[in-house]
Amino acid sequence: MARILTICTRLSEVSHTMSIAEAYPEVYFAVGVHPQHAMEEKNCSVEDLLAIASHPKMVGIGETGLDYHYTVATASEQMQLFLVHIEAARRSGLPLIVHSRDADEDMIATLHAEYTRGHFSCVMHCYSSGERLAQAACSMGFYVSMSGIVTFRNAAELRRIFSTVPADQLLIETDAPYLAPVPRRGKRNEPAFVRHVAEAGAELLGLDYASFAALSTRNFLRLFRRVDGFDAGPAS
Repeated sequence: MARILTICTRLSEVSHTMSIAEAYPEVYFAVGVHPQHAMEEKNCSVEDLLAIASHPKMVGIGETGLDYHYTVATASEQMQLFLVHIEAARRSGLPLIVHSRDADEDMIATLHAEYTRGHFSCVMHCYSSGERLAQAACSMGFYVSMSGIVTFRNAAELRRIFSTVPADQLLIETDAPYLAPVPRRGKRNEPAFVRHVAEAGAELLGLDYASFAALSTRNFLRLFRRVDGFDAGPAS
């Protein structure tokens, strides 16, 4: 059975996301407050997230993180919320889904400090940051996820970074409805387009499509262990 993970980026919209997951057996969900909404939902607590995490189809915490590209003015509020999400991931055992943009140094320092305080699992969602952050994430056993950006003509450096990520720490995604991959660029992105991302990933690793698809699926199910019907072995 195919499996789809949909991400809710506002606690105020979680009931809608939850209803989708409940209506379709193949759909699972994650919940968090996106850093761009930090001021609107700054009262989100660890307890709020843990209460939602009791739902059997909630499989991740986030997306959350730091975004200084559009909203650097709310950096302190973003950081406070990010720490709330990390603690919720630590306490629930669910993986953290991290958004990071133009915040590499703060992200490296925060992830390292928090991981030292206590283990949690994590994926760097829709990765488009620099090599140092990718290396730091991988050194802590985190996953790094490629989106349609890797298919863009001007993404040679990002493709090079992904070629250095250990194969068992790679994930793929669409980030729909944004960032549609080549040859669908400019269109509304959708889950079916993840095949194009997988084709790009297979080329980077020198694998055939079927082998890469099996690898990325296994990695996903190892990280998101609450997704049922699969035993991926020990968690990273």
